[in-house]
Amino acid sequence: MSKSIAAIATGNAAAGIGVIRISGDDAIEIAQRVFTAIDGTPLSSLAGYTARYGSVYSNGEAFDNAVALVFRAPKSYTGENVVEISVHGGLFIVEKTLKAVLDAGALPAGAGEFTRRAFLNGKLDLTQAEGVAELISAQGQEAARASYNMLQGSLSNKISAVLSSLVECSASMAAWVDYPDEEIPELTEDALAETLTNAKNELKSLLDNYDNGQVILQGIDTAIVGRANAGKSTLMNMLSGREKSIVTHIEGTTRDIVEDTVRLGGIVLHLADTAGLRKSDDVVESIGIKKAIERLESAQLILAVFDSSLPLSDDDKMLIDSCKGKRCVAVINKTDLEQRADLSLVENSFNEVVFISAKNHDGADSLEQAVKRTVGASELNASQPMLANERQRRCVANAYNHIVQALDGTQLGVTYDAINVMVDSALDELLSLTGKRVSDEVVNNIFSRFCVGK
Repeated sequence: MSKSIAAIATGNAAAGIGVIRISGDDAIEIAQRVFTAIDGTPLSSLAGYTARYGSVYSNGEAFDNAVALVFRAPKSYTGENVVEISVHGGLFIVEKTLKAVLDAGALPAGAGEFTRRAFLNGKLDLTQAEGVAELISAQGQEAARASYNMLQGSLSNKISAVLSSLVECSASMAAWVDYPDEEIPELTEDALAETLTNAKNELKSLLDNYDNGQVILQGIDTAIVGRANAGKSTLMNMLSGREKSIVTHIEGTTRDIVEDTVRLGGIVLHLADTAGLRKSDDVVESIGIKKAIERLESAQLILAVFDSSLPLSDDDKMLIDSCKGKRCVAVINKTDLEQRADLSLVENSFNEVVFISAKNHDGADSLEQAVKRTVGASELNASQPMLANERQRRCVANAYNHIVQALDGTQLGVTYDAINVMVDSALDELLSLTGKRVSDEVVNNIFSRFCVGK
């Protein structure tokens, strides 16, 4: 018998409604102790996917109108009996409703406990559970699409296909090795090599797209750099859609890093507007310039800003040299003014060069496409399976290495029993990925990062 748990399933802010979720064997009975339908129908008599309008009570006194929605096991999110009570979304009312539910016999839910129960009850595997967390934290359209597809089983289905082929291969090798005197068809070397090669290619495609997938799911740390007064802060404000950075005609206005998270098309950029690159005797400004150089070195993407209305300076040339070998887009700013810069050096030094007027908000579309090409997002389909985090990447990388070793073994004439050990090791990693063979420690770690109401 599962103890019934309860938590607030909506955000910690005033809203139109707030939802308290209850899950467990006696969830319906607990909800019935605090909710009375206006037509007198007891919740225990309702079929699943049925709702009633009524009132919620505390110590026998009604304190809000509410809607109770009943889900019956196993056809619920957790696979257990579930009731969701929707009340008006004031923080006091929502918290009072939760307290009434806990007083009626429910236990407070732990972080991610509803999704954990869904996993333990076979409603979704571990990659789908992680898809839930990614969907909740998604900040952009592409991240939401990728997370939703993971929740729907895109990664699970791809891994299941690889697992199925490897299990069949392993079973054939084991049977042939264990029962040599039986008339069991031997697995041919060509068939074995083909199975292992296909599995290797499927896993490699996931690993190859991991970094680009992280750009979609997590966003990309982006530094806006350039010489003083090139228009970095104006670009920051254009991308943010608000006056995030102070803009003046005075060089050295920005002395510290100003940060914001913005959406450029479907991609999330974690922006850092940095101090202008130049020599300065001002102690405070020099510290800001040092931070700008450090951020340039550590950023995953650089927006290198150049002022087209002035000739290239030594600071511009230093920036060009600093960007070599890095993911970078050259942003030629101030196209609304007369061009005085010879831009041939810039155009020959960067794969992506865009022309904008940050002051007039011109060129945002070109910048978006250049950023997507630079980080590889334009080549990645968010509807395709992708790895969401380091745990998943590590499982697939380990499985891939075991498959490569098994393939090498077939070419060296290694016996089937030894090759099967390598294949079984790959299977263990993929089963850990989906949660079919995973330690409690790993499960606890994953769900500890969920919010309580999920």
